[in-house]
Amino acid sequence: MYNKYLIIASKKDKAGINITTSLSQFGNFNFHLVEEDILHKENLDLERISQFDFIIFASKHQSEKKEKTLSIHVPGNPYPRADAGGEPNKVCQGSALFNKQLFENLQTIAKEHELDKKYKITLEGTHHGPLINKPCAFIEIGSTDFEWSDRKAAFVIAKTIKKTIEEFKENPYNEIAIGIGGPHYCPNFNKLQGNSNIALAHIIPQYALSLTEEVLKEVLDKTQEEVDFAVLDWKGLGKSAQRQEVIDLLEKNYVSWKKTSEIKKT
Repeated sequence: MYNKYLIIASKKDKAGINITTSLSQFGNFNFHLVEEDILHKENLDLERISQFDFIIFASKHQSEKKEKTLSIHVPGNPYPRADAGGEPNKVCQGSALFNKQLFENLQTIAKEHELDKKYKITLEGTHHGPLINKPCAFIEIGSTDFEWSDRKAAFVIAKTIKKTIEEFKENPYNEIAIGIGGPHYCPNFNKLQGNSNIALAHIIPQYALSLTEEVLKEVLDKTQEEVDFAVLDWKGLGKSAQRQEVIDLLEKNYVSWKKTSEIKKT
């Protein structure tokens, strides 16, 4: 499915450089190190990016709560604003199958190196730029200078990238879904991605609602695989009126749906 991968990081990003330095010790990977931030496509060499099949952004993660996180998400803005790169109501292409295997490998490798005791291993809702015309994913270390400089965290992420690139293959038995609802760090979707047959790329968290038909179609179209259904974080969809609004929109567009609680977990 993907043969040529490019890893992008900013020279100003301690976590990104930490990850790429560690990854370079594993073998001959293709890197694109940029002078400025990686959230705005004008800082990127788009001609070079066009020569690759899949783009992995290695990056720091920042949060107000300063939680220790190793996180994965697809970039994009599934809402009418673009506060950090990209365009309003536009998302990048994402692969549910690649993201699932990247997440599963991150969980496994973090546990092997006992980093799961220090860091939260998590998906994030789809957010921020850049908006590029290639399937891509962010993998990040959060959330302070201490974690960004953590060599063990960078090693775990580098090892995760290496393993996923080398071993990625399509799994015809996975069911492809988009996630809707819940908080930014997606605890219910984490359980599905790591402990069920469901594969997720785009997740639209509750703060990104109300969901519009434009954004729904954008997320469906930008999922590399054909989407089987939407998974709803039922309690994370707010009041009953907002839940019904989402359901009505899905059914209007012939998208079937299930609650997270209805998915069988292993």
